[in-house]
Amino acid sequence: MATITEGPGELGRKLVANMERMTRDRIGGAALDNARFNLRFKDHGQSLAALRKEKVGENDAAIVIAAGPSVKRKDPLRAIRESGFKGAVVCTESALLYCLRNGVVPDLTVTLDPHATRIVRWFGDTRLTPEKLGADDYYRRQDMDPAFADEMKANQEIMGLLNEHGSKIRIALSSSASEAVVERVMETGMQVYWWNPMLDDPDTEGSKTRELYALNRFPCVNAGGNVGAACWMMASAVLGKKQVALTGMDFSYYGDTPYRNTQYYHEAVSLVGEENLDSVYIRIPNPYTGTEFYTDPAYMWYRETFLQMAGDAHPECQTFNCTEGGILFGDPIVFEPLADFLGRHS
Repeated sequence: MATITEGPGELGRKLVANMERMTRDRIGGAALDNARFNLRFKDHGQSLAALRKEKVGENDAAIVIAAGPSVKRKDPLRAIRESGFKGAVVCTESALLYCLRNGVVPDLTVTLDPHATRIVRWFGDTRLTPEKLGADDYYRRQDMDPAFADEMKANQEIMGLLNEHGSKIRIALSSSASEAVVERVMETGMQVYWWNPMLDDPDTEGSKTRELYALNRFPCVNAGGNVGAACWMMASAVLGKKQVALTGMDFSYYGDTPYRNTQYYHEAVSLVGEENLDSVYIRIPNPYTGTEFYTDPAYMWYRETFLQMAGDAHPECQTFNCTEGGILFGDPIVFEPLADFLGRHS
């Protein structure tokens, strides 16, 4: 456990500078192992390059639906449905249940994380048992879709919905996805487009990204370290949408959220102890909402990385954060209400 001398948020800000390396060390090996296993499915589906030739949505706009805490509070799908939006709807795998339960079949969903057991839950885990739930509080602890409070029931619901609608959904399936995710995707009949995540700079010696590409020859995509940013990249760079709105992209927590309900709570406690958590969590006022949100080093790194990615995007692509909360703001992102974006594109 670290010895704490920093004030509020200071240790967290120091950790942000090391998050790229820490993330690479944490998931790089698993991503490569999964990619080697997934070679057996290489001919099931197409390369992501094929998706660039398809018409997805009826105009040059897209809306990304991620699963941040604002989704529960703002319910963006209601406004999207009522507006008659005809652009592309791109969602994280974590937002699939939210979409399908509300009668929206996304044009594209994206999955990235190589975790062996957790990510398959978003697709419905056919092997889930109460005993497995007892060993992992990841879902029920967090401030996310309240349906997951009854985890067995939610699992049955998403299995049924995906069994019904899976064949109508395109999925940008990362080569890093776990065996359980890939097998479940195949089982549901989703339309697969394979890609590789950029794990590091492919021009460096010993690059894992270069190793991935040599393994399967799938396109390598900078996903910004998280599936929400990967969705934005798919909408802007792959689908070629010029106006991309973000919902559920908080990269933070509302001020009234207990630390225990954050994603990396257990890791933070292991690092500094319960009594020193204020040194890890970073508080940021949102000038557009007039409220304060707080974040952890991983989400803060996601934010900084996303701002760089948006700045490097094609000049004709504009990004609008319509999350209506959170910490993702700053040049070149336009922060505006979802109703304003829908008013221009519906």
